[in-house]
Amino acid sequence: MAAAEQPVPPARERGEQQLIQHATKGDGEAFRLLMDRYIRHAYNIAYRFTGDHDSAEDVTQEAFVKVHAALPSFRGDAEFSTWLHRIVVNVALTRKRLDKNRVQRHVPLEEVRGGVECDHHEEIVVKEQQAYIEQALHELPTLQRAVVILRHLNGLSTRQVSDILQCSEGTVKTHLFRGLKKMRSKLEHLQEELA
Repeated sequence: MAAAEQPVPPARERGEQQLIQHATKGDGEAFRLLMDRYIRHAYNIAYRFTGDHDSAEDVTQEAFVKVHAALPSFRGDAEFSTWLHRIVVNVALTRKRLDKNRVQRHVPLEEVRGGVECDHHEEIVVKEQQAYIEQALHELPTLQRAVVILRHLNGLSTRQVSDILQCSEGTVKTHLFRGLKKMRSKLEHLQEELA
């Protein structure tokens, strides 16, 4: 006696592996649900690389177009999230390389202070700190910036970062050390001002 066929659950009820399998076969709803699951995380990575909301949206959109096109070739050797990270990082880095003439956006303190009407001195100090940190981050060389963003700001392990950037864990640690050292020296003046 043949077992009765189980009805296929709606895409929103499927696990990640099922979503990937169905999206690979052209299931648009499954792909949309995968996208919904990861879009905020992809955007955050893109924003940390670009420092600009419009550019981050463009990078995220382009990355998901690439994911959709490449999904049939996804073998599952790496976690889906690692594979997606790699695509987002590659799109962001490619955009940076193509945008060589782009002027780094430095946020002057006057802009931070002038654009915010605030009664709380503490809130202004936090905004100033964030502006300094963003500026220091965007002044790092590309690979150092990538490692600092992925390892420290996104909380990925050294192994995950090495998988995403396709380099050794030793290389990740070296670039992390150098990137953080450069950021510390750039931010020393911030500590002096706030003391």
